[in-house]
Amino acid sequence: MNTTPTKGGASQPNHPISTELESNIESLHSRLGASPDIVIRIMDPASGCADGVRFAFVYLDGLVDTASVNYMIGELSKRIQSELPELGSPDVFFRFLKDQALAVGGLKEARTLEDVFSCLFNGSTAILLDGSTIALTADTVGGSMRAVEEPSSQTVVRGPKEGFTENVRTNMALLRRKIKSPDLRFDVKIIGSNTQTSVAVAYLQGVAKAKVVAEIHKRLDSIETDSILESGYIEEFIQDSTFSPFPTVQDTERPDAAAAAILEGQIVIIVDGTPFVLMAPVTFFKFFQSSEDYYQRHDISTFLRIIRYSSFFLTLLLPSLYIAITTFHQEMLPTTLLISLAAQREGVPFPALFEAMLMEVTFDVLREAGVRMPRVIGPAISIVGALVLGQAAVQAGLVSGAMVIVVSFTAIANFVIPAISMANAARLIRFTLMILAATLGLFGIMSGLMVLLIHMAGLRSFGVPYLMPVAPFVRGNLKDVFIRVPWWGMNTRPKGLTSNKVRQKPNQKPAPPQKQTDSEGGERGS
Repeated sequence: MNTTPTKGGASQPNHPISTELESNIESLHSRLGASPDIVIRIMDPASGCADGVRFAFVYLDGLVDTASVNYMIGELSKRIQSELPELGSPDVFFRFLKDQALAVGGLKEARTLEDVFSCLFNGSTAILLDGSTIALTADTVGGSMRAVEEPSSQTVVRGPKEGFTENVRTNMALLRRKIKSPDLRFDVKIIGSNTQTSVAVAYLQGVAKAKVVAEIHKRLDSIETDSILESGYIEEFIQDSTFSPFPTVQDTERPDAAAAAILEGQIVIIVDGTPFVLMAPVTFFKFFQSSEDYYQRHDISTFLRIIRYSSFFLTLLLPSLYIAITTFHQEMLPTTLLISLAAQREGVPFPALFEAMLMEVTFDVLREAGVRMPRVIGPAISIVGALVLGQAAVQAGLVSGAMVIVVSFTAIANFVIPAISMANAARLIRFTLMILAATLGLFGIMSGLMVLLIHMAGLRSFGVPYLMPVAPFVRGNLKDVFIRVPWWGMNTRPKGLTSNKVRQKPNQKPAPPQKQTDSEGGERGS
């Protein structure tokens, strides 16, 4: 696991560790402002556990496993008492601690106070020796952490029920359990001068493109900030098109989805403090694929994908089509339907655009209120509020009943999209298309779609075309885009994402068993 120096914020001078134990302890107290969570336990010759060598255990309460620290101190005291005459000098005592006495894994050396603070903030225990300019740090990370639970935002009917947590080490272990290969690499960086956030770049060596891995490292190394609190910070720093409504980096809180992305040649970025990891590079069609697509029959998966793509176009176009047809193109409607819509709109004082905007904003307010309110009453308030407000608006003559149906179905279709980032993009684009429909009719909608298509054709995600395999056309990648062929038919990885296209052995389609015959040559059972 490779570690790079801290990035971000103004550079701070390194303070070397003093040979005087009291001076080091005073510096720790001074830098932390006499914080009550720092614990310093000094062991001196008067305690009978050292012969002329004073040392101290330093850790932050709440970040360490207290039982591990107490066990380490107890075992060390026993070893020191049994070998007391031989530990007179600091150098001998330091080698004794490093090579023999400390019964803990993850032992490192620290030569500056900044290194000591970095280890303390990550849950390690520092051992400072009087007369030595080198400190030891033992990995004793612990404290209260959320256990592995089912993902809250990406649930499936069939598939694993575990999700990422806020701990980067736990998330790395979850990926290790999925991909038991020595080629799985984790490159860890520390970003943020104040938060000192651990950011791990996970990829499969020999499968991921070396150029893409180098580009991601380059963009991460260029980040200079004082804080990284969530993976969204990293996403905005490294994404290709900041002002595009379409996401060029995908996020997930499912270990199986992240592992599948790594196996296809993508790179996963894990950020300490959040259960959402980033996946890159991605294409537009990746946002319509769900983990569950690969756990059930291919025909059902294909049907669900068609539903998702249809829902995306419905949530994007349905309100604007209603506005354009009822405002400019009434001749396209059957006479009976046209008369019904005209009767509904007879008492409505507002144009169709204002109706749609009013209902869209109302629904977004209700949805945001349902998210922010307590979970017990949030869904109930959203459902009841939508029903009551919709019915009241129709009875008051502010909107027509048909508009309520259009906006409601549009909102429901928006929830079908698996990736919330793509669903949010559709929400934003929908308002622009509604304005174009109210001003130019169907011509405005088609013009807006052409601009969107041109924009998407020019997008890149770490060098990968956003609309691949449609533009540019890659026939071999179509096996897992609009449809999903059976697993025995997906012998290669997607072209453009990987340097190793071979996924599995070809010609694995199961064949029906041959008819068996008896000894007389006739068919058995005839």
